[in-house]
Amino acid sequence: MIGSPDPSDLARFRVAIARRFGLQFDDSRTILLTDVLERRVAASGIPAEGYLERMESAPSGLHELRELARELTVGETYFFRHFDQFRAFAEVALPDRLSSRAIGGQARILSAGCSTGEEAYSLAILARERGLDGGRDVHVHAIDINPAALEKASRGRYASWSLRETPPDLQRRWFVERGREFHLVDPMRAAVTFEEQNLASDDSTFWQPGRFDIVFCRNVIMYFTPENAARVIERLTRVLAAGGYLFLGHAETLRGLSHDFHLRHTHGSFYYQRKEGATQAPVPTVSPLIWDMGSRTTDSYGVNTWVETIQRAADRIQTLADDGARHDPTRANGERETRGDIGVAFELLKKERFGEALELLGTFSSASMREPEHMLLRAVLLAHRGNLEQAEQVCSELLEEDDLSAGAHYVLALCAEGHGDTKNAVDHDQTAAYLEPAFAMPRVHLGLMARRAGDLATAERELGVAISLLEREESSRLLLFGGGFGRESLMALCRAELARLGTKS
Repeated sequence: MIGSPDPSDLARFRVAIARRFGLQFDDSRTILLTDVLERRVAASGIPAEGYLERMESAPSGLHELRELARELTVGETYFFRHFDQFRAFAEVALPDRLSSRAIGGQARILSAGCSTGEEAYSLAILARERGLDGGRDVHVHAIDINPAALEKASRGRYASWSLRETPPDLQRRWFVERGREFHLVDPMRAAVTFEEQNLASDDSTFWQPGRFDIVFCRNVIMYFTPENAARVIERLTRVLAAGGYLFLGHAETLRGLSHDFHLRHTHGSFYYQRKEGATQAPVPTVSPLIWDMGSRTTDSYGVNTWVETIQRAADRIQTLADDGARHDPTRANGERETRGDIGVAFELLKKERFGEALELLGTFSSASMREPEHMLLRAVLLAHRGNLEQAEQVCSELLEEDDLSAGAHYVLALCAEGHGDTKNAVDHDQTAAYLEPAFAMPRVHLGLMARRAGDLATAERELGVAISLLEREESSRLLLFGGGFGRESLMALCRAELARLGTKS
């Protein structure tokens, strides 16, 4: 009788899965992983140690690896899931790529991690809805590692649950109801090619440069180890033509994975466009409760915008800063001892001495001034001083170098609010929050703006999220973007605003 795998076997199994498939299984999925290992060991008829040795050394096409793929990659999907992204595909990405193709050229679309085919067929349907021929004008190629899912996809037969978000008119045009199933019409099935392919495997015959114009790879990289996620993105970048589009899942971002894309935001959705030619001493602190908690028609601090809140806080301690300037270790005989040391500028920021920090940055070399960290600090200081136009200019220059900079988008949100452009402020805050899901300050700002606008549901949601993020926000990011307020101060502000909404947190 073959015994059950022990914890060391499970750990070895987890490592082998990461190496063979690129997949990451954290502790929350231990029960699933244990069940799969026990079933596969029993099916193999050999002890766990022998099974793991076979799995670790087996060639890629081994039957056992395909069986594991069936069990480890079952994904839930349906037609037109997250329809906002499909609208961006149909109204922006597809027309743009068709216009860039040579006359008579074909737009080539990849659905990576296609599961049972709903996404791939949704793309083909939308192309056909625009009057495009599935063979001549557009072709959808769909890949997945799970052979069982691909078998189902190729049949094109679905239960009503898979069509729950499909508009009735599209159902009538492209599906035939037969018993309890909905069958895709034959021309639509022919518009998609399915292929078994492992995203974690660098198959040079498949990952050919510039092969596709648009790639959908949604809710896939979130399951990969960080190293494999980076490799997958590199492969997707390779196969995308310059100017091509990449759609990821709503909870996925390229931040920290690639600098080869521009961020796009339309139809309430974020997606990416490949760049042309892309390659691949103790400091005094502010009292934590310096605002009036009483009922006001403006923010809790008694002013209209978050930038003004920061400026008011700075004004209240300016005298202390001036008194301490002659004892400032960053000065000596009227001259700063360190030039180009951004740490000194951060110390001045911490003391709310924004003007002096800007003056110090002005002494840095031109090369140093172009570094993203320096540019972002300068933009923050300018915004805190009320020089919004200059702050916007610096952020624009920074985004030309790195348009995935969450910090630059957040500063632009502050500037937009300062100009009275709430819509643009919300857009930049949402972009910052998308790029850096753990970034607390965009959530604080969104919550404050929503409360002022009377959108109480949004205010409650964003401020609640902000509190949870502030608990574990990086200290360096709080220093840069917190406007002089510490972690506890910002959390107290959010709780005070929630209390005004009648919410406890």
